[in-house]
Formats: sequence, C-alpha cells, structure tokens
Amino acid sequence: MTDLELATDAALTAGKLLRQHFGRDATVDEATHHDIKLALDKESQELITGILLGARPGDALYGEEGVAGNTDSHRQWIVDPIDGTVNFFYGIPHFCVSIALRVDGEIVAGVIHDPMVGETWTVEKGRPSLLNGVPIHASKRDTFEEAILFVGCGKDEESLRTGMERFQKASLRARKMRMMGSAALGMAYIACGRLDAYIESRISLWDIAAGHLLLETAGGKVDLTPVPGHPDSWSIVASNGRIPVEEIL
Repeated sequence: MTDLELATDAALTAGKLLRQHFGRDATVDEATHHDIKLALDKESQELITGILLGARPGDALYGEEGVAGNTDSHRQWIVDPIDGTVNFFYGIPHFCVSIALRVDGEIVAGVIHDPMVGETWTVEKGRPSLLNGVPIHASKRDTFEEAILFVGCGKDEESLRTGMERFQKASLRARKMRMMGSAALGMAYIACGRLDAYIESRISLWDIAAGHLLLETAGGKVDLTPVPGHPDSWSIVASNGRIPVEEIL
C-alpha cells in the first residue's frame, strides 16, 4: 500500500466513525468561548494513529490531539481528526478528516475526506489533485466582483478583530462571503473551483497541511507566515492564484 493509499484508508475509516456518531449526543472534553473539544476527536485520532503507525511503525504523527510514534523520524503524519468540530457538535454536516504526510520538511501527500457528502480529495507530489479520483483545478475567476471568499476569524481577540476587518473590506467587493467552519474543506473547495480565496490570521498546521499541497497542485497559491510565539500556527492567504487578495489585507 502506498503512503497515499494508506492515508486515504485511514481518512475513510475515521470518516465512517464520525458519520456513525453524527447527530447523536457527543461528550465534550473541553469547552471555551470559541471552541469545543470532543471525546470523539481523540477517538478519531487514535483510530487514524493505529492505521498509520501500524503500517509505518517508524514514523511520527503530529495531530491536533497529540503526538505519537518516533518523534525523531523524518516522516511525519499531520492529522486533524475532525476539522470542524463545532459544526459536528451542533449537527451541521460540514466537517472533515485531514491527513498529510511531511517528509524532510516537505508535504508529499494529502487527503481531505468529507464523510457526510462522500467527497475525498487526494494529492501526491508530482501528480494531479483529485476529487473522488477525477482531476480538479482552481477557478479562473480573476476579479473580486465574481469571486466567493472564505474569511476565518480565529479564536483570540486579535485574530477576531483582524478577521472581521478583512471580512468587511472583502464584503464591499466580493460577490459573496462565507464563514464555513472548516479550513481544510475551505482549501479543498478552492482547489476544485467552488471558492476563490481563504484568509485567516491564525490557523494551525494540521488544519491546512493537506490543503496546502492540494491547492498548489491544483493551480492555486498559498502564502503562510509563522505566528510569533505560537508553534505550528500560521497566518494564511490561499487563493486560486488570480484574485488580487492582497488588496484586502
């Protein structure tokens, strides 16, 4: 089994778990003003970890719910077991499983799986981005007036303020704006032409690792800037590579 096949198997298996539990009472492990952590987040990551490290025992795994495996390995699986946990908890069917493989610091494979819609985006370095096995490409729209933008607002006061300022600027120019609740799906949607740009001032590595390779391979553009004092957190500007996103930053 190739690395991509293995990651896809893990994502689909975790997706089945999430679909089985969707719409049922979920155990909350941690709740803050702007976020929720579920017991199912951990269960999903443990399931993914067992599949990935069971087949690749020498690898490392970095996930939203913790680290596993050989942390000295040059091969690192980057996992978000439920991207869109708040959506899941409130019964909104817009969430996904995101898995990427980073080798010697470079993302070489990625999977984003939406278990509710039944869509699976896959990508390997040097090969086309695919949606359910069919090649995809970012949109050719090049003006704000015909574009749909996804702006995330983060979870702390500074990120919220920045996000809302950008949302207001973009709203005056774009055809439509969206706040959808899953960064990974947002990037997947840009990769297949449904959205045109995604901006957020602070997002975690596991939210965007698979989407980064998927989108750039599909003809889009991703700019990441490390957030000082927050390891594995980034400011992201992702787009189809045509929209002049810098005009609203």
